[in-house]
Parts: sequence; structure tokens; C-alpha cells
Amino acid sequence: GDGVDNGAFIAPHLLINRNPLNDGGAHDIEAFGPVATLMPYNGIEEALTIAAKGKGSLVTTLTTKDPAIAAEMIPVLAAQHGRLQILDAEASKESTGHGSPLPMLKHGGPGRAGGGEELGGIRAVHHFLQRTAIQGSPTMVAAVTREYVRGAKVIENDIHPFRRHFDDLQVGESLLTHRRTVTEADIVNFGCLSGDHFYMHFDEIAAKETQFGRRIAHGYFVLSAAAGLFVYPGEGPVLANYGLDTLRFITPVGAGDTIRARLTCKRKIDQGRTSPEGHPQGVVMWDVAVTNQNDELVASYDILTLVAKKQ
Repeated sequence: GDGVDNGAFIAPHLLINRNPLNDGGAHDIEAFGPVATLMPYNGIEEALTIAAKGKGSLVTTLTTKDPAIAAEMIPVLAAQHGRLQILDAEASKESTGHGSPLPMLKHGGPGRAGGGEELGGIRAVHHFLQRTAIQGSPTMVAAVTREYVRGAKVIENDIHPFRRHFDDLQVGESLLTHRRTVTEADIVNFGCLSGDHFYMHFDEIAAKETQFGRRIAHGYFVLSAAAGLFVYPGEGPVLANYGLDTLRFITPVGAGDTIRARLTCKRKIDQGRTSPEGHPQGVVMWDVAVTNQNDELVASYDILTLVAKKQ
């Protein structure tokens, strides 16, 4: 119209819809301006029904002080909204409003509102990348990705992997340890040392009535025993173990079972960092598979170590 050379403006409007269960109005028309519509409701179910009549939106705010109400409403509202803000007295102190997008965010929602999803962080970055699926044997996939895949061919030699510097270590270098038979004394001593006297480790009668049918060793004993099998005790380039990922205890271990471990270099991560003294070092992720006398997997995990580079 006339007089809009510098933009089109409207004064703030506050409307009320006394029959929000009817179609039309704010359910169908989204005003990009200082316009708000009040819609009274009777109970949570009716409020959710009214919210759904918008046919999907980018973002909405639920204002409540009751966690039970949030727990009931948010999963239902999630089907129609790309982003949900729960506003209470605590969150309001630093709230920037539910319309504030995050960095690298695809601002969308289900239905008519946008791209069908709300993305932030690394998930949004993935939309700028090409994705290709690679199919092949574990050995071939490991060669292409330069990361060891369980089942791929390994490299075995007379040098313990923990004796190699970061520069010399190859992905796939592996050590199959000697065996250790778990004893009653191992279970008792570990329980006394750790203070873990869980009945599955100490109560023979109660343990027999479980699905395992016997007392079993502590999972963390298996973890510790495996470390004792594969760790090289002497001084070397491995500096510290600072992390453990993807730990799973698969098959229970009891007195009389015999375990061994396979340690394999899974990934080398060169972060370009040095120690406080200026010595260069990298991070190595090791794949650990612990098996019993029947070659059944009893524990599986990755460990992360700091490994020195050559000076």
C-alpha cells in the first residue's frame, strides 16, 4: 500500500479467540509481527489439542513450574514443533526467548513449518558434507577408513605395542596375551579390596537362583585382570591411560574360567599437542576384546592412551 517506502509496520495487537477449538484464525494465519492471540483452554488435553491445530511450527514455549506437567506435555508437543523451550523461574533468568536460533542451526520444524527437523551443533554441519556408505570385509573397511574394525587382519610381531612410539605404531598392530584362570581367591580379594560385596560375588545360594546359576567375578575385576595381561610393565612411550569408552560386559566370568585379551591399535589421533615440558605426544585408541576358554567374548571396550612421539 501507500507510505511503505521505508517498510511496512503495524502497531502491537493482542487478540483473543474465545473458541480456539474451531478452525481458522491464528491456526491458519501466521502473522510475522507484534501480534499475539490468547486462546483459553480447559485442562492439559485441550491445550495439546489446540497446539496441534497449528499443523506444525518452528518453535514453542511451555511455561510451567511443574515438572510433571512438562513430562506429560513435551513428548506430545514434540510431534508438532521443531524446538521446545520449557520456561520456569530458574530458566527465565537467562532465557533469550524461544526464537533465538543456535549457531549452525537449521531452523525448521515438522509439518508446514520448515525442513522437518531442528538441528544444532555437529548434526547441522553434517548437512554440508557428502555422505558415502562403504561396504566390504572388515579388512577392506579398516584399510579405507584407517581405523581398525573388529574382525580385520591384525599385525603381530615380537615387539609389544606399548613399546612403540606414536610415530612408529601402525593401526592394526595387535597383541594376544597369555591366559589367566580366575580363582575363588581372586573374587574374594577383589571384593575386599574394592569394598564391593554384591551378593552375586559372595552369596553362593542366592547366586545359584539367578540366571547365571553361580557366583560370578566382578566386571571390574575382569577389566583389571585384562589390563594386567596386556600392559607392558617397563618404561616406554605410553605415558598414561586417560579414558575408556564403549565398555560392555558380555559373558559372565566365574571361578575356574580362563580369560585372555587381544589389544589392537584402533586409531591414532594426532592433536599436535605437547607435554608441559614440550615433548610431542599423540593419542592412541586401543580396541580390547577379552575372551574366555570357549573363545566367547566376555568384555569389550576401547581405551585411550597418551603416547610419546620420537624426540
